[in-house]
Amino acid sequence: MMSRTFRNPLLEKGADPWIYRHTDGFYYFTVTRGNRIDMWKSPTISGIADTTPQTVWRAPETGPNCKNIWAPEIHFIQGKWYIYYTANDGQGGKPGDQTRRCYALENASADPLSGEWVDKGQIRTAIAGLDGTVLQHRDELYFVYSGYGSFPDYGSALYMVRMSDPWTTIGDEVLLSAPTEAWEKQGGMAINEGPIFLKRNGKLFLIFSASACWSDDYALGMLTASESDDIMNPASWIKHDGPVFAKSVENQAFGPGHNGFTVSPDGTEDWILYHAIPESNGGASRRCACAQKFGWHADGTPDFGVPAPIGSDIPVPSGE
Repeated sequence: MMSRTFRNPLLEKGADPWIYRHTDGFYYFTVTRGNRIDMWKSPTISGIADTTPQTVWRAPETGPNCKNIWAPEIHFIQGKWYIYYTANDGQGGKPGDQTRRCYALENASADPLSGEWVDKGQIRTAIAGLDGTVLQHRDELYFVYSGYGSFPDYGSALYMVRMSDPWTTIGDEVLLSAPTEAWEKQGGMAINEGPIFLKRNGKLFLIFSASACWSDDYALGMLTASESDDIMNPASWIKHDGPVFAKSVENQAFGPGHNGFTVSPDGTEDWILYHAIPESNGGASRRCACAQKFGWHADGTPDFGVPAPIGSDIPVPSGE
């Protein structure tokens, strides 16, 4: 019997893909759309491409969050849905980083595609930044984002802060990772962004994207801490030497990054969703959303392998 397959990419236009599998058995999927937040709902990963997205929120006409709606993530926290996204006011010309901030939306409905998304406002952070994500760990909430710093060649670094509720930060921020290595400075900018957490084998993995997103050499890096460590202590986090997921010239997949994680419908496989560029020097406008299975090394760290050829057919996730 021939196994079923699906074709990457899931979306031809799909920067900053995020996926969340809820207890209802559905996958909720988002990508950057610029002026709105669209959501896909699918019982399968491979079926996302065949699902019609629903616009759940549009940027206001004016205000601090009216432009450049980037990198939305949907989370289920304390019985409610939250979307975290990046926006700015469109002022000050390009790139407008000085007003770029992270924001939160809340929905109390059982289904995030129904009910009302309430704007909870800006997530208060010490500096301007983007790509906010939330970690639920040991009955605590933590917010991690990519903050703009004053590195010699300019860029961003990863900061963590505690939260008192899903939209309120408390206490001091700590710097977890700065782009100090050559592989984090490709494309003309020193960047750490797109932080995403992965828990397994008694460890916390903070996967992030490094270098400029329009570069062939945009890639994933990794910080590792023990689940029992004080994760607000930067010394608890060890940075992997070099990228853990990078371009494949052979497979014509460039700049893989800004990812999300999920599991197959039957829970037996781990999957990574990420964007990549299908040709060298294709630029950020060519980013497409891809998905593939990944494994684990003997030491308990993730083994992402290399990005699959864009345009290739791969087996559907187990349980589909």
